[in-house]
Amino acid sequence: MATARPCGVYSVRYAQEVAVLRTRWQRVGFAALLVAVLAGPPLAFGSHLLSVLILSGITIVVMQGLNLLLGYCGQISLGQAAFMAVGAYTSANLVDRLALPFPLALLAAGLAASLIGLLVGLPALRVKGFYLAVTTLAAHSIIIWAALHGGNLTGTIYGLPVPPASVGPWTLDTDARYYVFTAIVVVLLTWFAKNLERTHAGRALVAVRDNDIAAETMGVNVFAYKLLAFFLCSFYAGVGGAMWAHYSRSIHPDQFPFIDSVWYLGFLVVGGMGSVLGPVFGSLLWRGLREVVAALVPMAAAAMPGFAGTLYSGLSLMLFALVIMASLILEPRGLNHRWQLLKASWRLWPFSH
Repeated sequence: MATARPCGVYSVRYAQEVAVLRTRWQRVGFAALLVAVLAGPPLAFGSHLLSVLILSGITIVVMQGLNLLLGYCGQISLGQAAFMAVGAYTSANLVDRLALPFPLALLAAGLAASLIGLLVGLPALRVKGFYLAVTTLAAHSIIIWAALHGGNLTGTIYGLPVPPASVGPWTLDTDARYYVFTAIVVVLLTWFAKNLERTHAGRALVAVRDNDIAAETMGVNVFAYKLLAFFLCSFYAGVGGAMWAHYSRSIHPDQFPFIDSVWYLGFLVVGGMGSVLGPVFGSLLWRGLREVVAALVPMAAAAMPGFAGTLYSGLSLMLFALVIMASLILEPRGLNHRWQLLKASWRLWPFSH
């Protein structure tokens, strides 16, 4: 016997039509999912899996910002890792030297990175595509050079120790506590990105992405919205960098390599650009593949002892590249598109075709 399902959702107002959670069961399911995400892993997982989830959450934050720039506005950036460095060093200095509370330092880290992002975004009115990518690549080189020559503010080549984060009376000195904090930040910033998509600003960003000349003809201030996209993209990266700094407890310019910016871009495509769930899928896949490589390296090193020193980086590069190429061939619209198709087929079953 076929499962009974509603034939549709009846809306009488536009607000109902564009609501994120349109039915009571969706709201109940979302609340249950939040409880499971916040409380489940600290109770069920050990330190290693919690560490993987924390790093995945930080990556989701960074890739959500890149998605606002690339997926919604159509502007490319290869400087996310550098903007993370700005946020990391800003938060570390504010907490350590000025004794600023960590939540305020986190916000200041995002704002500092976003101000740098605005400067990088200024040429966005004149350059597009490959030329804009080169601009952000130059910004990455400048920021990392400044971190290497920043004196006591950055620790130069010796790195900078970072004090533990604390929120009120709670010190985030365990993986379980830091995971809960990371999950809350991820949920809040993802929710903001989803709601931005439904606003006038979100529709204007999409118009700029699809055809900036037509958007300008219709009265959209193209330059202002490009700068807004760079601002938000850099803000998310700065917040992610600050979270990374206080989790790792020490930072060094080598922790923000250019190749990470490339992988952020590549796995955003794999997850699905222009969708809020795309960065989530891409981040979890990227971190999961890194764990797969870490598990395969000992076996490969035993089989090829002469190449043990280069196996991790080599296997990572090959596996990541193969996954991106396979995604572009088999599912160019990303994992989120496949997820939407699965949901649609479930809603229409047994009449899907």
